[in-house]
Amino acid sequence: MSSAHTAVRRAGLGTALAACAVLTAAGVAVAHVTVHPDSYAKGATDGALSFRVPDESDTASTTEVQLFLPTDHPLLGVLVSPHDGWTAKVTDTRLRTPVKTDDGTITDAVSEITWTGGRIGPGQYEDFDVAFGQLPDDTAQLTFKTLQTYSDGKVVRWIEEAAKGDEEPENPAPVLKLTAATAASATTSRTSAVAAGAAKASVSDSTARGLGVAGLVVGVLGLAAGAFAVVRSRRTN
Repeated sequence: MSSAHTAVRRAGLGTALAACAVLTAAGVAVAHVTVHPDSYAKGATDGALSFRVPDESDTASTTEVQLFLPTDHPLLGVLVSPHDGWTAKVTDTRLRTPVKTDDGTITDAVSEITWTGGRIGPGQYEDFDVAFGQLPDDTAQLTFKTLQTYSDGKVVRWIEEAAKGDEEPENPAPVLKLTAATAASATTSRTSAVAAGAAKASVSDSTARGLGVAGLVVGVLGLAAGAFAVVRSRRTN
């Protein structure tokens, strides 16, 4: 084997190992509680968030998840999606500063959701879904501190917040970024509904047209058959 070929193989192996190391590091970096999507428009309404909880233990299962919602910039109209095997306990807190909405003044908001009764096995994860009526529009991000309890009694506190420009902490809390609201983001759901209705109407219209054309074809064929029968009868007579 030539030295050039050997050098190429070594270079290729080195590249593959480097890529594997990067992927492994990335896998480790994201192996914590996260929120999806990771961004929403400020003041968004009628949406949902999914909190992904991975089990990082080699032997113990996750048996409890405590999610703390911010009350200084509260989420309004919070609802918890049922999750097989898990029971959710929702805790409300009176707000220091009530929130005025078109439907009235809100004085209480959900501050904590605790899921118990289920199990997340080693190397597995669960998504816990939470719907909201409205997000705040007076902050750039929301932090959801989370406690994860294992069957061996260990509690992992996903509560650390990184300062701007700092590296990600060891146990970061899930963070939802809030972007500037735009007319497009505010009307996305309405546009989707209109588009769906238009598509349905288009399909119905196309179906009606198709049936109409088919009816005309059948009618023409019927007339042609009748005319042919008349001509044939005259020739026979």
